[in-house]
Amino acid sequence: MNRPIRTVSLFCLALFLALMVNATYLQFWRAGALDDDPRNQRVQQASYSSERGAILVGRTPVAESVPSEDRYEFQRRYPAPLMYAPLTGYFTFGNATGLESSQNSVLSGEDPRFFVRNLVDLVSNEQQSGGSVELTIDAKAQRAAYEGLSALGDGVEGSVVALEPSTGKVLAMVSLPTFDPNDLASHDFGAVDDTYADLLDDPGDPLLNRAVQTRIAPGSTFKLVTAAAALESGKYDSADSLVPGGATFQLPQTSGDSGVVDNEGRACGTDEITFRQAMEQSCNTTFAQLAIEVGAEKMLEQAEKFGFNADYLEDLPGQARSVYPSQVNPPQLGQTGFGQFEVQATPLQMAMVAASIANDGVVMRPYVVSEVQSPDYDAETADPEELSEAVDPQVADVLTELMVSTVDDGTASPAAIPNVAVAGKTGTAQRGVPGEPPYAWFVSFAPASDSQVAVAVMIEEAPGQEIAGGRLGGPIAKAVMEAIIS
Repeated sequence: MNRPIRTVSLFCLALFLALMVNATYLQFWRAGALDDDPRNQRVQQASYSSERGAILVGRTPVAESVPSEDRYEFQRRYPAPLMYAPLTGYFTFGNATGLESSQNSVLSGEDPRFFVRNLVDLVSNEQQSGGSVELTIDAKAQRAAYEGLSALGDGVEGSVVALEPSTGKVLAMVSLPTFDPNDLASHDFGAVDDTYADLLDDPGDPLLNRAVQTRIAPGSTFKLVTAAAALESGKYDSADSLVPGGATFQLPQTSGDSGVVDNEGRACGTDEITFRQAMEQSCNTTFAQLAIEVGAEKMLEQAEKFGFNADYLEDLPGQARSVYPSQVNPPQLGQTGFGQFEVQATPLQMAMVAASIANDGVVMRPYVVSEVQSPDYDAETADPEELSEAVDPQVADVLTELMVSTVDDGTASPAAIPNVAVAGKTGTAQRGVPGEPPYAWFVSFAPASDSQVAVAVMIEEAPGQEIAGGRLGGPIAKAVMEAIIS
């Protein structure tokens, strides 16, 4: 072979090898990154045009793909939008939130568990289909929570969470105000942009899932955590143990009215009262003194056993950590005893506190996705998982007794259900802003001896209503509990 031909041949070989290396690099090493690149419109268009799997409550879809007659083959549809939007989120071109985001690999069919099915589709030139996810939500409980919270009127801001204590299943999760994800799933992208801008400008933050993304002072519902710490200390062992009482209590290292804790006229004795009376009457003076007795270290430890200062929700995005402060002085410690100072909790967290008491002191990881189903209807079911033991079973029994007394003879009576032992606790938390109304809380579980459901109700705003945890939250909690146990 003469030299010019050999040179041209080697050059062509080099070009061929370079082409192979580049193709291998792009299609193998860089494929994932290129697929995930937000600038890759081709991938986004293909994903938006595919038949996405359904999100199911029971066997009823709350998010599904239906055929479309425009350039995209399928349209995402939400049959019960307002009730389920905080859970489902929305799926639009180039963006997804809620379960549409966290379960995207399943719903789009890209989950590694579907590899064999996708390979078959590729060989047979069939379009890739998405899998479905079935939720833990109980439809009756969800409706009871949504209708109960909505009944408080226009402008209400709040949330309801219900859990199955023995497993951690989320039976209901409602957040108001809400939004219609159908408007954001539209193929009219100009209208979508306008809707999204309006939602962002809405002062009620309808895109916020208050159940897991809003944390505020839990007020007197946190007294359950303080009571747990006091009982775990060994100094008190029954509902009839004598605890500090009094109409007022001066916080340590303070003087004047700013350091005085009172009970807003509730009957809390003058010296010592029973634990039962302190919980029934929600005595701030008692729980401030108990927190100081227990000490900052033990209070922090007890709060963290219930889930504070931790992440635990894995299948729904956006969980805000509930907070118990790690650095407090004596007067601040006293305020934490009744859920003030820098104590903050989400509705999910306070539902977990109630649920763990109902579950003999064991905290279960909350979860929303019950089952993942392949396009061929092969199913993989989620398994319950223990997170921690918050309190001993004997302590849980005493806390349950205290909470039942609070429903039977105390501030939580609006949650009473005829012929059912209900355990409950009210909460009214100060915002720390003069002239602003407080937050309302209510937590409960039923039946008390073998609980099927634990509920937390949080109300941030209720225009035109007198804010009180028992009066506003109790009937909602009652309705949700009745939906499960009836």
